Amino acid sequence: MCGIVGYIGSKQATPFLIEGLTKLEYRGYDSAGIAVLNGEKIRVEKSVGRLAALEEKIESNVPEGNIGIGHTRWATHGRPSDNNSHPHTDCYGDFAVVHNGIIENYMTLKEDLLAKGHKFLSDTDTEVLPHLLEEVYNGDFEASVREVIKRIEGSYAIVFMSKNDPDKLICTKQDNPMVIGLGDDENFIASDIPAIISRTRRTYIVNDGEVAVVKKDSVWITNSLGEPITKKVFEVNWNAEAAEKGGYEHFMLKEIHEQPKAVRDTLASRIAKDNSAVVLEELSWTEEYVNSFSKIFIVACGTAYHAGLVGKYYIERLARIPVEVDIASEFRYRQPIIDDNTLCIVVSQSGETSDTMAAMKEAKRLGAKTLAVTNVVGSSIAREADQVIYTMAGPEIAVASTKAYTTQLIVMFLLGAYMAGLRGTVAPRRMKELLGKLREIPSQISETLEDVEPIKVFAKKYGFNTDVFFIGRALDYEVALEGSLKLKEISYIHAEAYAAGELKHGTLALITTGVPVVALATQKSVYEKTLSNIKEVKARDAVVIGIAAEGDTELTKYADHVIFVPNTDELLIPLLAVLPLQLLSYYTAITRGADVDKPRNLAKSVTVE
Repeated sequence: MCGIVGYIGSKQATPFLIEGLTKLEYRGYDSAGIAVLNGEKIRVEKSVGRLAALEEKIESNVPEGNIGIGHTRWATHGRPSDNNSHPHTDCYGDFAVVHNGIIENYMTLKEDLLAKGHKFLSDTDTEVLPHLLEEVYNGDFEASVREVIKRIEGSYAIVFMSKNDPDKLICTKQDNPMVIGLGDDENFIASDIPAIISRTRRTYIVNDGEVAVVKKDSVWITNSLGEPITKKVFEVNWNAEAAEKGGYEHFMLKEIHEQPKAVRDTLASRIAKDNSAVVLEELSWTEEYVNSFSKIFIVACGTAYHAGLVGKYYIERLARIPVEVDIASEFRYRQPIIDDNTLCIVVSQSGETSDTMAAMKEAKRLGAKTLAVTNVVGSSIAREADQVIYTMAGPEIAVASTKAYTTQLIVMFLLGAYMAGLRGTVAPRRMKELLGKLREIPSQISETLEDVEPIKVFAKKYGFNTDVFFIGRALDYEVALEGSLKLKEISYIHAEAYAAGELKHGTLALITTGVPVVALATQKSVYEKTLSNIKEVKARDAVVIGIAAEGDTELTKYADHVIFVPNTDELLIPLLAVLPLQLLSYYTAITRGADVDKPRNLAKSVTVE
């Protein structure tokens, strides 16, 4: 997830580009760049690091021109560096492009362009766009851009600029946001409203597949077939702070609703088109290499640790390799049994978690091979690990992790299926079934997030209880742990999660009249046993809020309330079952007046032991 801005008008472009990028830096902050056309050439200035580094670089020689584009980056392809920063240009500097998203078929396109003599300077997927535009350019800027769009696959928001057409910018989008701001003798382009809200509140919201030709005094929008579209002006009535949050009250709620895109981006180009196999080009493992693992450790902290617990289930169930999951802060001190046949998987959203980094170094010292699962390209853990798989969640601002967790689950499932494919431990028909259902998850997440009113009611009704319990079996228990953590960290309610079968071994002593129990019952293999445990807490007059798959008619007989999520394979349903738990935690915190994005005593990245 990155920030995009564009300007065309009668004023200098650079001041707006920098101002707009400042408003979007929350979307990406590992590098920034601008490209400004002065009538003769496109001048590109970019710098790794925060936007301040770029500002300092151009302070004594500000690019001049009335048309320009800018970008602040959250790295997905290629580590943060000057070369990997946007904007990118073609071989001759005739075209400049900024892009947010993922070009899934970039490697195929790049190999073809390299064979035709194009010279690439970066490791990014984005750089194929200006080179492809150079290759197909026929003197008609708009027609050539449309040809580029036909040839690319993936999710994106793109702005194109041409030296030969100094009176226009062209933008398009697919599954990524883009807005056009309407000014007087000037127009603006941005990936988010915060970038333009200080200049105009009159906007066009660009829809998927649309192509907009933006001039200083006009905007011409067509659909994917080239047919003109009449757009209704959208008047922005948010304040600047709300605009940064996309109109949501808090970053946490915004990030909960970003999960369909985050999951879609994490899956992008990682499943074969016929759903027969997982494709992890960053690993290129062999059957022999995977069979050399006698044991796998998953090491992490907090939410990432909970993702690791689900990951253990996935890898053992699919690839049939023994897995242990450790809390990173304890890992080094228990003298784990590790040798050169051990794989240590470390999971960290930030890639800077101190305990996780220390655990990985200890595993490497003892001879283990290391694999990092992280959201931040070029982070300390990513640099230190032997190999890396990146989640594509984009920046996560709220302290309570939501979209990072779901994308970590996606990576864990992909990894388990990838190893299973190499080992032959899952039948081809079953693999196709699982991966086909995995493709449906982003739309099912969207469906789950559509109706939150019942959850708001539960939050108001039970939000002032002093204790809440979460129960579940198998994968439901692992998800219950994450639900419990979310509730306690942002609402400050004492919340605990238990394996439902353990209730009678002590926990039932805490179940009294009116105590809320959130009971997950999505795992068909242990469903009847979970119902039995729900009956146990109901017999003690607990209030049960059940989480079930659509079509379940049994749970409603025993639970006081039931929240349904779309039905899917029981291995994949944790990706959906966690969503109402995130929302319940959020709205409970709101009910209690807590600071949702910045809960007390907590920080986003834990860089000390």
